[in-house]
Amino acid sequence: MRRLLALFLVLLPFTAADAGEEVVLGLSQNRVAITANFDGSEILIFGAVKRDSPPPANQPLDVIVTIEGPSLPVTVRRKEKRYGIWINTDALEIDSAPVFYAVATSGPFNEIISDSDDLRHHVSIPRSIRFVGAPGHIMDADTFSEALIRIRSKNGLYQFLENAISVDQQTLFRTSIALPSNLTEGDYKTRVFLLRDRDVVADYEAVINVRKVGLERFLFNLSREQPVIYGLLSLAIAIAAGWGASAAFRIFRRA
Repeated sequence: MRRLLALFLVLLPFTAADAGEEVVLGLSQNRVAITANFDGSEILIFGAVKRDSPPPANQPLDVIVTIEGPSLPVTVRRKEKRYGIWINTDALEIDSAPVFYAVATSGPFNEIISDSDDLRHHVSIPRSIRFVGAPGHIMDADTFSEALIRIRSKNGLYQFLENAISVDQQTLFRTSIALPSNLTEGDYKTRVFLLRDRDVVADYEAVINVRKVGLERFLFNLSREQPVIYGLLSLAIAIAAGWGASAAFRIFRRA
């Protein structure tokens, strides 16, 4: 019993020190409006660490920032070339994958966070993708999630930004993350993790609202709420555009 009490007294100061650090976060904008000429945006993320006592000198502070868009199911298909043509062979239904995900760190990812904390908080891009299981005939299910990450990374929807956060005096931190033009509207969860000795000691969460506005919002709502009217309107616009192009061509020939 005395040994357990002594161990508790030894660990108590470290627990209290960890609990004394809090994140004070600022965002350059917490709303993003998707308009007709929207070509992307950049979010500046900055903040400070509020603490009750001086930071430990032998445990430098590291910071990880993530921005996560809405998670939706997605089907990933594998193509193979057979008889001279490419055809779909296998397909895997991924239960949940964020439409956008960015990770920015103050140092090499594997050196500043433990695998257990990565698993617990779903920090890295692969840990943000979830699928329960795969059909029995698919033995390499991980390759499907890797393909999804590769495709969305190429489109700017998944970003892995190591050493992109500057930390000053173990108190101030700053980074910026670019949002591409092909964003899906929804609530984008922004998380900040403070780490010491590869362990998460504090975290904070905020939300960035991404919404369509103006004509884009009207057409989006119309397509969801009145699909018949939306279809007829699209057909009318197509007919008018075709007639206008034909009329312009006839005028051009006469000239």
